[in-house]
Amino acid sequence: MQIFEELQARGLLAQLTDEAQIRELVNNGKATFYIGFDPTADSLHVGHFMALCLMKRLQMAGNKPIALVGGGTGMIGDPSGRSDLRSMMTTETIDHNCECFKKQMSRFIEFGEGKAMMVNNAEWLRDLNYIEFIRDIGVQFSVNNMLRAECYKQRMEKGLSFLEFNYMIMQSYDFLCLYQKYGCNMQFGGDDQWSNMLGGTELIRRKLGKDAYAMTITLLLNSEGKKMGKTAKGAVWLDPDKTTPYDFYQYWRNVGDADVLKCLRMLTFLPVEQIDEMDQWEGSKLNEAKEILARELTTLVHGSDEAKKAEAGAKALFAGGGDGAQIPSVSLKEEDFRDGQVDILQILVSAGLCPSRSEARRAVEQGGVTVNDEKVTDVKTLYAKEAFGGDGILVKRGKKSFKKVVF
Repeated sequence: MQIFEELQARGLLAQLTDEAQIRELVNNGKATFYIGFDPTADSLHVGHFMALCLMKRLQMAGNKPIALVGGGTGMIGDPSGRSDLRSMMTTETIDHNCECFKKQMSRFIEFGEGKAMMVNNAEWLRDLNYIEFIRDIGVQFSVNNMLRAECYKQRMEKGLSFLEFNYMIMQSYDFLCLYQKYGCNMQFGGDDQWSNMLGGTELIRRKLGKDAYAMTITLLLNSEGKKMGKTAKGAVWLDPDKTTPYDFYQYWRNVGDADVLKCLRMLTFLPVEQIDEMDQWEGSKLNEAKEILARELTTLVHGSDEAKKAEAGAKALFAGGGDGAQIPSVSLKEEDFRDGQVDILQILVSAGLCPSRSEARRAVEQGGVTVNDEKVTDVKTLYAKEAFGGDGILVKRGKKSFKKVVF
């Protein structure tokens, strides 16, 4: 199975501008393609996962990826899928986030001469002359057509700033610059980016003539990939300091039954034929499929050693086997204690099991908290420092969130 057919079999391709041309390019390793990443945080998250896996697949087939970080567009913010104006970031924060991205992307794709490239659109966006830009590029866009785009429609009622209105033109200009500077002939993006991507293709044809070919493909990112991880953004990060390898493993181990095979197809590198055989799996076999998914993706992001530790920790807690030392732990600090004691609410917050004391209070009152397998129902329950010696205490919130807490 060639790469284009494999992408189809995995359910990754949603819309294409020229299927025959795209098939010929990617199957013969002739595609130089880009995917954009806006640096809104200092870590990528699972919402980026499908794009990173796609870059890896296409590079393995001989194609050349360009990871475009939005050092310029990040100063505006993409209005797609948002109901409010994105908060402004300083150039220093944006540049720092871009540097963090490259380190994480290197686990998926190989950068270097003749290989993958990381390009920052600040290179051509930050120093633009506004009058020259709107005369040269802005004139190519119809406001009537732009307002029909889904990314703008959903914001019109609540208010769309002129700043955000420029985003489509900026993203289209990215494709033109990448085409001219690096021979980029293809762009990929989520299905919420379709209007912006078509704008880039059309801009190239208008500026460079009909002989200039530029292809667009959208991935099934927004409606399927992001649905699978709808709480991912801001919660499940690829940075181990933000989301531990164990918590990352558990996130995928706990996907819904209806999503596990989709995730295996779209995100892992297991052969399609092997995944197809799992279509008939039910009951406990689906749990086995989830373990395979969690192991494969944790290995991809954090390496095989961390994946094995995470799996051992999960089995230690849930299956009565494995090494209990692999259960994720957190250390309380001296400031967590008052007169040598700490209450259950502070433990839950310090362990990262609840974001606030008010949510911790609700969790306790609703009967969802246990310490060493004993339910805690009193929000005033206190623990002395001595309780956290040795192996510490095992704190659970619900059935799937837990930490070993030590001091």
